[in-house]
Amino acid sequence: MDKRVKNANEAIKGIKDGMTLMLGGFGLCGIPENCISALVEAGTTNLTCISNNAGVDDFGLGLLLQKRQIKKMISSYVGENDEFERQMLSGELEVDLIPQGSLAARCQAAGSGVPAFYTPAGYGTEVAEGKEVRYFNGKPHILEHALTADFAIVKAWKGDRYGNLFFKGTARNFNPLMAMAGKITIAEVEELVEPGELDPNTIHTPGIFIQHIFQGVNYEKRIEQRTVRPRT
Repeated sequence: MDKRVKNANEAIKGIKDGMTLMLGGFGLCGIPENCISALVEAGTTNLTCISNNAGVDDFGLGLLLQKRQIKKMISSYVGENDEFERQMLSGELEVDLIPQGSLAARCQAAGSGVPAFYTPAGYGTEVAEGKEVRYFNGKPHILEHALTADFAIVKAWKGDRYGNLFFKGTARNFNPLMAMAGKITIAEVEELVEPGELDPNTIHTPGIFIQHIFQGVNYEKRIEQRTVRPRT
């Protein structure tokens, strides 16, 4: 039951070239910073990354993009990364853009054992190309398949050695959904506590979904776009 590993380098040992990864976070909020840095250091390449976004140029998944370690991004919002834009427009990077709600639902479906579902989101756009269409209550819906990954990598505020996780505020975002959808899930936490210290009513992800957990270090907690009032 003790799922602790020493650090990010040990946690990612099973990740090989060509694998598909899910990475939690929304913007730069709740991203698994330590594991991303470890992947950069390891030089793991040819990765398919499923993430709400692609980080920024010098942080988050942007670090893997700089090193050309990602071959394909499956994302919803990618507007903060100039290097992502350059690689996409030049054809260096495969990109599958998904409506944000559909991305969340496809991750949740995988974790719930649902192979596919119908949604109206994306009908009549490029998103629907090549997908089955059925009508429900007179409205067209497209068939979307669940998303899974070889590894899901998430970041929580607190966790115990059994893998039970608590996410703080908006850092919860995609993390619980992706934690359920990976074949193997790695959790990095800001604080690793003893079993019993977490209130069972506050646990967002039960340990059954987690295979490896470690306490991370040196979290930067950046803000993507800082908006302030001018001095008066």
